[in-house]
Amino acid sequence: MHEIQLELRKYAKPEKIPIYKNFFKTGKGEYGEGDEFLGITVPDTRRVAKNNVDVSFEELTSILKSNIHEDRMCALLILVYKYEKADSEKYKKEIIDFYIKNHLYGNNWDLIDCVADKLLGKWLIDKNKDILYNYAKSNNLWERRIAIISTFHFIKNNEFKETLKIAKVLLSDGHDLIHKAVGWMLREVGKRESNILESFLKNNYKNMPRTMLRYAIEKFPEDKRQLYLKGKI
Repeated sequence: MHEIQLELRKYAKPEKIPIYKNFFKTGKGEYGEGDEFLGITVPDTRRVAKNNVDVSFEELTSILKSNIHEDRMCALLILVYKYEKADSEKYKKEIIDFYIKNHLYGNNWDLIDCVADKLLGKWLIDKNKDILYNYAKSNNLWERRIAIISTFHFIKNNEFKETLKIAKVLLSDGHDLIHKAVGWMLREVGKRESNILESFLKNNYKNMPRTMLRYAIEKFPEDKRQLYLKGKI
């Protein structure tokens, strides 16, 4: 076991394990089936990650292959901190190439939401974004979530086109985790440019899954929310 994993285990709280296993849907047939936990909080995981930013990619690969959720979370957070510290485009590309090669070890929503926009989003903001469209059309749930969550970095920079286009691709997606992610990103667009969100909604809301719509309009005034929910816009 790597020393990073040993350091993580100092923060284990076994009483939290049943809570985490339920929260991240680890039961048979659920999206997190079989995932194992130590009961470590995210702040403690971040603390360990920040202490080990200089670990090699080879060592990170070993940690990412762990069946323990917090091990994988720590490895992915280390990538984020590596990227933040990177002082050259060459090294940033190495980090992104490593993430792309290993992205499916991030096989739960939190393992995507904590890194996708901070890695792929940051890297792709001024580059070709075809990989996100490939992910959006993937049969893999986690790749589809990466596609939409990565655009959060674009949104924070007031660039909304990719979010809206990927949301359109995912409009008929069958999974609740995608409905929530798309709705969340649309809501973030609306926080910055409400007219852009409303234009998108007026063209698409009747075809949106209910959860996606609810997330997207969460910040609307109640009377307007009800009009959308009743299909009367």
